Amino acid sequence: MSLKILLLGAGGREHALTWKLAQSPLVEHIYVCPGNGGTNQEAKTSNLNISSNDFPQLVDFSVKSGVNLVVPGPEQPLVDGVETYFRKVGIPVFGPSPLAARMEGSKAFSKDFMARHSIPTAKYRVFQSSQIDDAIFYVKTCAHPVVLKADGLAAGKGVLIPQSEEDAIAGLRDILVANVFGTAGNQVVIEEQLFGPEISVLAFSDGYTVVPLPAAQDHKRIGEGDIGLNTGGMGAYAPAPVASPAIMKQIMEESLRPTIDGMRRDGFPFVGMLFAGFMLTENGPKVLEYNVRFGDPETEALMLLLDQKADLAAILLACAEHRLDSVPIPIRTGVAVAVILASAGYPGSYAKGKRIQIGDIPTDAVVFHAGTEEKSGEILTAGGRVLAATAYAQTLPEALKIVYQAVDQISFEGKTYRRDIAHRALNISNSTKGLTYEQAGVSVDAGNSLVEAIKPFVRSTRRVGADAEIGGFGGVFDLAACGYKDPVLVSGTDGVGTKLRVAVDAGVHDTVGIDLVAMSVNDLLVQGAEPLYFLDYYGCSKLDVPIASQVIKGIAEGCRRANCALIGGETAEMPGMYQPGDYDLAGFAVGAVERANILPSNDIRAGDILLGVASSGLHSNGFSLVRKILETSNLMYSSPCPWNPTVNLGQALMEPTAIYIKQILPTAQAGLIKGMSHITGGGFIENIPRVLPKELGCSIDASTWELPPVFRFLMMQGGVEPLEMARTFNNGIGMVLIVDGESADSVAEMLRKAGDAAIYKIGQVTNEVGVKMENIHVWNLV
Repeated sequence: MSLKILLLGAGGREHALTWKLAQSPLVEHIYVCPGNGGTNQEAKTSNLNISSNDFPQLVDFSVKSGVNLVVPGPEQPLVDGVETYFRKVGIPVFGPSPLAARMEGSKAFSKDFMARHSIPTAKYRVFQSSQIDDAIFYVKTCAHPVVLKADGLAAGKGVLIPQSEEDAIAGLRDILVANVFGTAGNQVVIEEQLFGPEISVLAFSDGYTVVPLPAAQDHKRIGEGDIGLNTGGMGAYAPAPVASPAIMKQIMEESLRPTIDGMRRDGFPFVGMLFAGFMLTENGPKVLEYNVRFGDPETEALMLLLDQKADLAAILLACAEHRLDSVPIPIRTGVAVAVILASAGYPGSYAKGKRIQIGDIPTDAVVFHAGTEEKSGEILTAGGRVLAATAYAQTLPEALKIVYQAVDQISFEGKTYRRDIAHRALNISNSTKGLTYEQAGVSVDAGNSLVEAIKPFVRSTRRVGADAEIGGFGGVFDLAACGYKDPVLVSGTDGVGTKLRVAVDAGVHDTVGIDLVAMSVNDLLVQGAEPLYFLDYYGCSKLDVPIASQVIKGIAEGCRRANCALIGGETAEMPGMYQPGDYDLAGFAVGAVERANILPSNDIRAGDILLGVASSGLHSNGFSLVRKILETSNLMYSSPCPWNPTVNLGQALMEPTAIYIKQILPTAQAGLIKGMSHITGGGFIENIPRVLPKELGCSIDASTWELPPVFRFLMMQGGVEPLEMARTFNNGIGMVLIVDGESADSVAEMLRKAGDAAIYKIGQVTNEVGVKMENIHVWNLV
């Protein structure tokens, strides 16, 4: 495939990308719009004299010129929706949609996203321009230093770091009242100020796969020693020594991967270069901000770290085509450094049109143009940041020596640069601090916070025999208080299978706890037992207190529905044992039944009637097949549900398992039920024989109830045969009861009065071993 690339931008970042793209054998030509005095000097490259903001004209040019890949450099075109313009004409773009670009375009949006997906970041509050008094009150009462961030794009200048409360209040008035950042300051994010080394991590993504490049450190201040005004960046180096392999692994697991997965789940998958700034705090890496494009000057250094075998054009195209995992991204060992040469006066006012002379540049150095233009055969200054001298070597001291040799070969009037680039890496102390349990990934404080958060839920499950208090070493239950005469204890344990995967991916955590309780207590019910108490296990890589609280709130709700007490549980935070963002659940229930009432009874015989009790949906079984079926469709969990458009698909699938205790237990205790079968994994075929005498079987008439829409959808979408449905799903019947034929009608009526689940007469016990499904063909009828 031959590529014609349209590259938008005019800075050092764009020249560095052009330089690397031109090395690709796939590339036929690169159009840089508008480019600078250096971009059109690269092989296979020409500058394009079209406004980079005129998207219709750019699309027209691209269609006529055969452009088949667009690479936006700066953020503004992405936020303004350039990707949409080219997508409409079928030209792939290495860059996010305008919805995904909000991650840089709105700091409030990105902070809310991080909070929603539990991505480590600073504490924050968002205030509108009309809330200036509330914002000032927050600054006065929050009890921590703050950072002020204008919500929108402000040319890299919308962040203020006040040195005092008075500075913070003045900054708020500047942003929200004086509108010094224009509409970008219509709202402000007030963040907790974080402390520690900063790093920049740039990562390729196709919406699914994410591949980070080595971490870089840039230098924002104009003056040596990090003093003076903020700039767009006066230099960068990579890899940053503070970003150890352990730190990078933590960043990948806690931030990058959850960001890419979260954006996809939220309906705006990210394609392009995700550029995240991190503060390496004592409590681990925390995201400072997201950018949705290559960084500058980080890109100038990183391009030199890409191995010669790394085909940048192939990588960018693979991202745009959602197949990043199909291309290698080899990285050179060693270090790259970029030093920015700026105009005198930058970042304030500066003169332009100064003649630039470049002498003999060392072999391992490259000079990238930024604010330059070519006039009459000469290269002149045309911006604040003029050039980026960049060098590669095996060690940082060697790279610095080469890059400053290159700097000495460049001259123009007013040349301004820093001589201390990478000083932080050179000054890293060999001293180390003792590790803590939290640094190992286990937060005792988070565990304590969870216990406090769930105590009200647990107390709501109190019943005779248990006070439902947690925090001790074990749970206590007073069986004598329940009035049993000759009790037998019945226990059961279960999980929720891969329904848990759907819960995590769909972000629906408040009902899966009900499922956990239902699976165990319904198993107690089939033996005639009353559930007495329940215990849970919650395991995760990193404890997310809000999510865990939702899950346990659901467990408490399930216990209330089953009239059993939640008397204890285990919360296990185990870094490395689970994938970030995932969690695992298990439940354990104990019940009691009078010895004389244990089910199944020994008088089940041919001719007894099978009553079917309606399910509430899929319950908690068959979800591996459900997920496989959904892979064949174009549906996401956020899509409208095909059989119930009032909710999304994830919510519909997560309808919790019915708990049948209150509807069925009184009838069982009255001796009117001979046996019960909980229809779980294995459907009718595998579960009903478990309650029948070995010499007996049963027949089920599938025409006696209507197959619910969810099962009809799965059967049709997946091409699943009716008999396979019968051995996998509950198909609308969650519990099967065996009753005497003569009393079947009266028992059915008693059950209908006791609860909301519909009752059907679905079959009978027979002398033929096994389960015979009759009239199952009706499931194929629309």
